[in-house]
Amino acid sequence: MSRAQPEQQAPPVQRLRIRYAKRGRMRFTSHRDVSRAVERAVFRARIPMAYSSGFHPHPRISYAGASPTGAATESEYVELALAEVREADAVGTALDEALPEGLDVVAVVDSATSRSGSLSDLLTGSRWRIETRQDPAEGAAEAVAAFLATDSVEVERMTKKGLRTFDCRGAVVTMAIDDAGAIDLLLEHAVPAVRPDDVLTGLRQATGWAPPANALLTRLAQGVLDRAQETLGDPLSPR
Repeated sequence: MSRAQPEQQAPPVQRLRIRYAKRGRMRFTSHRDVSRAVERAVFRARIPMAYSSGFHPHPRISYAGASPTGAATESEYVELALAEVREADAVGTALDEALPEGLDVVAVVDSATSRSGSLSDLLTGSRWRIETRQDPAEGAAEAVAAFLATDSVEVERMTKKGLRTFDCRGAVVTMAIDDAGAIDLLLEHAVPAVRPDDVLTGLRQATGWAPPANALLTRLAQGVLDRAQETLGDPLSPR
């Protein structure tokens, strides 16, 4: 007896791109838990989602460039595929009200009016602020200068595929100490991905200096990297 074929869902009629922040205690929330919170919020806000086809349909929600657990961020991105056309700001307001405190909608645009390309293609760099919690950050400027003068700094990190060794220096576009003693870091999204904590590990290995373990990592921006100009383009900007 042949198995029944799954129902084919209609394609999305609109895609909304959303920038959101992860603040306060929510920075300790894993990406999986954030994903669940977004799905619950979409349901509570009664957003008319498009669903995937197959035996187990699920709402079409796409994430890109998720930050590591423990890092605060002002620049996370998610795309919602809708079954009905809705006004972007109204969806953003409803979703923000349904999300838990600390997950905050910052901006919403229709993908049809924003930069072309997938979200992943538009997120090629990140700007980070690393609060050293040292006042002043003694030896920090000298350590950063020494790190930048190094061609390659290999670090190790445990990944899903086991222990990986990779160069963290190549992904660093700029790094400097600001007036408050925090590290301003511009990173290129490389393969394998280089995270701010990898850079701190490399900084310690190369120079002997690094912030304490309780340093606060915050992603300030994420977007299209222009390495020559050392800038990030807004992925939600108009075409």
